[in-house]
Amino acid sequence: MKEGQTRREFCTHACQAVSLTAFAGALGAILQGCGASGNPVSPGSVQALPLINGTVANGSVALTIDSASPLAAVGSAALVQTASGFLLVAHTAQDTFVALNGMCTHQACTITGFGSGTYVCPCHGSQFSTSGQVISGPAPTSLRQHQTQFANNVLTIAA
Repeated sequence: MKEGQTRREFCTHACQAVSLTAFAGALGAILQGCGASGNPVSPGSVQALPLINGTVANGSVALTIDSASPLAAVGSAALVQTASGFLLVAHTAQDTFVALNGMCTHQACTITGFGSGTYVCPCHGSQFSTSGQVISGPAPTSLRQHQTQFANNVLTIAA
């Protein structure tokens, strides 16, 4: 007890300190339960995916891939926004792209992070390969893959 401090003030501060400590411990346990175990992507290496608007026509999404596109380089990825939802698109090899459903299979959060060739869900840390396989949970299943075709600088994704 500090000099000049009443017993009531001391008890109030002591109870607040104990409450904060208990809250921090509970929060840590909750986050550990939802987070990925053996997390292969360090948090500092995860970047926000660039957002691209996709044009929907005849049941397909069309994207122009030119030198200005965030998907121009092999190894790049982007979040594609369409009228029917979000897609994750990765440029995996020369003239080869992989398109995936952009919603995490854990709790349907839109996946917005990408680092070290891995998609990362911002809600609970699930991680997916560019082919959609779960690398670490809590996501229970892989992301659905969509058929792609690339010709004349236009990527067509079957919806």
